Amino acid sequence: MKKYSLFPICYGIALTAFTVYLSLDTFVLRDAYQTDIAEMNTSMFENISVSAETNQSVSESETNTEAASESQKHGKKHHQNDSVSDTTEAVSEQTAQNLSDLPYQDENIQINLTEYYENNTKIYVADIQLTSAEYLKTAFAEDTYGKNITAKTSAIASAHHAILAINGDYYGAQEKGCVIRNGIVYRNTQGSNDVLCIYADGTLKIISPDEYTAEELAAQGVWQAFSFGPGLIEDSQITVTQNQEVGKAMASNPRTAVGIIEPNHYVFVVSDGRTTESEGLSLYQLAQFMQKLGVTTAYNLDGGGSSTMCFNGEVINHPTTTGNIKERGVSDIVYIG
Repeated sequence: MKKYSLFPICYGIALTAFTVYLSLDTFVLRDAYQTDIAEMNTSMFENISVSAETNQSVSESETNTEAASESQKHGKKHHQNDSVSDTTEAVSEQTAQNLSDLPYQDENIQINLTEYYENNTKIYVADIQLTSAEYLKTAFAEDTYGKNITAKTSAIASAHHAILAINGDYYGAQEKGCVIRNGIVYRNTQGSNDVLCIYADGTLKIISPDEYTAEELAAQGVWQAFSFGPGLIEDSQITVTQNQEVGKAMASNPRTAVGIIEPNHYVFVVSDGRTTESEGLSLYQLAQFMQKLGVTTAYNLDGGGSSTMCFNGEVINHPTTTGNIKERGVSDIVYIG
């Protein structure tokens, strides 16, 4: 009788099982690290006093809106406040058009939407003025922090009654990188990408991933932190090269980016791409466009099929997934509400 060693058989079974597990963990299994996430660490806003300059800016915006109402009574349509009108002129008067008959405004939030056509691509810009960065929020798919947990940007926005929303940095596709959302630290592992920090005082800064830990950033008043990148503009200067790209992405893509003009005055930018109507943008083209908007700092978020902008429950742009115009699931969103 032949004798067979059990070791090769057992080793083969174990190796097969481990391979199957890795495949499932990467592509199928949901790994929920913390569920039912709805809390926010708003304590960092308690000691922040809004500067007189910011208050004056919002007050002037309210005055402009009142003037708009008066002009409408005389048969004229006013679509944008002065700052947005200046932005439109700076980019191109011929390529910009308003997406809404009137801007959204309440006592704390003002939003103007404008569509541009640059570099053979439709680009959608939301000009946002807030009385506090507390109204710039984030949310996870299914209110759950974890891997392989996704939902459409519009669905997450609807669940949180967002006025305006864009996709985030798709943190769930990465093992490392700082994740701070609504003042709470969810991941404190150092990645290799630039980190975007949105502070409770309304400012925005791009830092190196090894500069601070997530806990240190939260202690410094970081309200939101993202780890996708790269940074596009710092101190009003473009910081990406003409040939720079994200990983293996194509040179022209749908894009999503965040920028700041002054404290509590932000722009969200989303572009179409990968269609006959819209070619898409390179990182350098995106940076050039945002520089012309007057931003002092700008940062690239997840793009491609993730790039989506929603306003009052409607998708504004044309998200492109596998050649079709449709939304794809993402891990998280950035929203105003």
